Amino acid sequence: MASVPTSAAVAGGLIGGFASVRCTKRREVGGAVLLAAGAWSVRDAVRSAGPRAAAGVLGTYLGAFVLSHPLAGKLGGWPSVLAVTAVASSVAYALVDRRR
Repeated sequence: MASVPTSAAVAGGLIGGFASVRCTKRREVGGAVLLAAGAWSVRDAVRSAGPRAAAGVLGTYLGAFVLSHPLAGKLGGWPSVLAVTAVASSVAYALVDRRR
């Protein structure tokens, strides 16, 4: 069975979290999606590339989430989420998926 790339889980968490908030109008639903995908990504990164890579994935994931909020005021919601997702998933690819 093929494993889901960490970069795909990072992208799914950020985009899926935002989309679930937009669809349900409930932040806690988006938070649950964001948390689940983030936890899976970090766990997978530890197993695949070690704790340093996992710390990089986690820091970038959380930074992307935080940065998307002020960036949304300048770009709009979806463009902001897509921009930070591109960066965070690229970092996850470089730190974890490329090594596989």
